[in-house]
Amino acid sequence: MSRFVVLYMVLSFMFLIILTNCSVEYNETYTNPVIPGGFPDPSICRVGDDYYTVHSSFEYFPGVPIFHSKDLVHWRQIGFCLTRESQLPLEKMRYSGGIYAPTIRYHDGLFYMITTNVDGGGNFYVTAKDPAGRWSRPVWVDRAGMDPSLFFDDDGKVYYTRHEGGGDGYIAQRLLNLKEGKLEGDLKKIWGGTGGIWAEGPHLYKINGKYYLMISEGGTSYGHMITIARSDSPSGPFKSNPDNPILTHKDREGHQFRALGHGDLVETPDGWWVVFLGIRPEGGHYNHLGREMFLAPVKWDENGWPVVNENNEIEETMTAPKLPKYTFKETPARDNFDDSNLALCWNYLRNPYKENYSLTQRPGFLRLNGSAINMGDQDSPAFLGRRQTAMECRAAAKLDFNPESDNEEAGLVIRGNEINRAEIGITLKDSKRNVFFRNMVKGKLVEPVRYEEIGEGEVILSVEAKPLSYELFYQMNDESPKSMGKVLTKYLTFEEVVGYLFTGVYFGMYATGNGINSTTPADFDWFEFIVHKK
Repeated sequence: MSRFVVLYMVLSFMFLIILTNCSVEYNETYTNPVIPGGFPDPSICRVGDDYYTVHSSFEYFPGVPIFHSKDLVHWRQIGFCLTRESQLPLEKMRYSGGIYAPTIRYHDGLFYMITTNVDGGGNFYVTAKDPAGRWSRPVWVDRAGMDPSLFFDDDGKVYYTRHEGGGDGYIAQRLLNLKEGKLEGDLKKIWGGTGGIWAEGPHLYKINGKYYLMISEGGTSYGHMITIARSDSPSGPFKSNPDNPILTHKDREGHQFRALGHGDLVETPDGWWVVFLGIRPEGGHYNHLGREMFLAPVKWDENGWPVVNENNEIEETMTAPKLPKYTFKETPARDNFDDSNLALCWNYLRNPYKENYSLTQRPGFLRLNGSAINMGDQDSPAFLGRRQTAMECRAAAKLDFNPESDNEEAGLVIRGNEINRAEIGITLKDSKRNVFFRNMVKGKLVEPVRYEEIGEGEVILSVEAKPLSYELFYQMNDESPKSMGKVLTKYLTFEEVVGYLFTGVYFGMYATGNGINSTTPADFDWFEFIVHKK
């Protein structure tokens, strides 16, 4: 026996001892939702020990936020798939239009994200080697339908599957030629679901030699559910699971989580799991945080069908996947705008006008140059916002703004959409500097605008959020905060808004000249978002 072999055996034995004595830490439980706030329509893919999700972004820019995790419990946003106007045309996009239901997949060293820009060109996909970006130019494949998904089969064929036909529609399919970036063959109906409205959000999988088609039905509200079918062929015919739906809370009146649906499966070393959206209504059927991402375990029964959470309700605290615990550095509550780039939490409304924003004109401040566009216009005002991700929280900003005319204003906004919002800010009234409070519901003032004259200096504007209401404050110098008014959260919900509202509440900073370009910049020294722990 050579000395090299002996050395190898000794080192192997030592390594085995090290491994035996190393303890791996696991999460015992996790808390639903695992990604809180308006991050709906989750799609997930696994690459090695890494997991990635993407989410709908609607009229906000950049588009399609992407998250990373190693344990399915702790998640961190790593970027956006759509960061350029050429990828994401949103000019004057209607609220809750824009980007719907993306799917993320990994194949042959490349990430694929496919989605729908509902009023801006239809269905397209982009690719990247690094999921944090930069993602490719869009490949437009289809103008009709929505919720596209890709499936890469073992024989090299790529299947493009999407919703077709509106509320009474079905799941349709074509082949995708990746080399040409074009669809081939006729659009074929492959499954109509189980009879619920809006058969949508399809995902196709090959598991144990069978092809499974998982979809959502019932609409993305209180009748939402996930159903599944299978076939010996990726194009069907598909046989419905006799125990459908495999996930729903449509009959769970009073449960803290409702509208569960639109899911995606992932296999892990600890078995199968599903991510899906849900809502947390408050005060009855009122949901203002938007549709959030939940997690649940999946097992396969003796007949080869998936069973979600052993057919039990989805709860806030559940047993975690047995994957090594992996946490991320906590993001600071305060953004001091010291970096040359914005943090990933921030969004513009539609495609921003770049001249309205600067991080360099006054270093250490976010400068907003108010344009003629205001928060009630279906356009892109000087606005920077982030999602509300907790029922009880505080959003605040320190503002240096000295308006020169009565039309100029800047401040904080609680945004549902153009016609449902509340603002606290600084303006001129009768040539005197005032702080004001405005509450708009369905495009009309709930009460007259409230004004209070203030002196010179920077002002801290803040919002204290509770499950049923917001209270808006201002603070001068070292004085105590003064309340300017309250807003009921229900007026910023899907249930109360005219038309669809697929997004949750945003807290944002804004500036406007209300029909005329503002002559005075609004400088925000910092913005902070603090979650009040239970």
